[in-house]
Amino acid sequence: MRLPLRLLNRAEEGFIALLLVTMTLLVFVEVILRFGFNTGFLWMEELTLHLSAWLVLFGASYGVKVGAHIGVDALVRKLPSETRRIVDLVAVVLCLFYCVLFLYGSWVYLSKLYQIGIELEDLPVQKWMAHSILLMGFALLTLRFLELLVRIVRGEANGFRHVDEARAALKGFEVQQRNERGH
Repeated sequence: MRLPLRLLNRAEEGFIALLLVTMTLLVFVEVILRFGFNTGFLWMEELTLHLSAWLVLFGASYGVKVGAHIGVDALVRKLPSETRRIVDLVAVVLCLFYCVLFLYGSWVYLSKLYQIGIELEDLPVQKWMAHSILLMGFALLTLRFLELLVRIVRGEANGFRHVDEARAALKGFEVQQRNERGH
């Protein structure tokens, strides 16, 4: 089971990098064309918009995996460890419920788009294909929440890992102060 997850992790990271590079190049070319040559391509804007939607949903999944989401857990941290564990389990189950609702809604939406058979406005791509990230993204997000749920149940995780912006800012400030005193 670990090998398929490792492969999925690598593919997810590679795809996120590919999306970032592609979007950066598209925007760069579009800016050069628009402001340098007073021209451009409408399809570049539409493609960039859809790529950004793909990036957001892949990024949300990646954020759950690596603990990069910001969380307000000041109250939860003060709870006894067993109560905190229950709160974490409830929170993950609610996240899974949210994902299942979106998975179902995405399936209905994409199947209707498939039946209608319309294309994007500026690209010769079926709309259901471009919007399929809804299904893929929420499926991946569901997987990440299931992984987290299993780790919490096994006692391997203490709930969501969050980015502690305040702690990171203070640490950065301390490093800056040390560097200034050293010079």
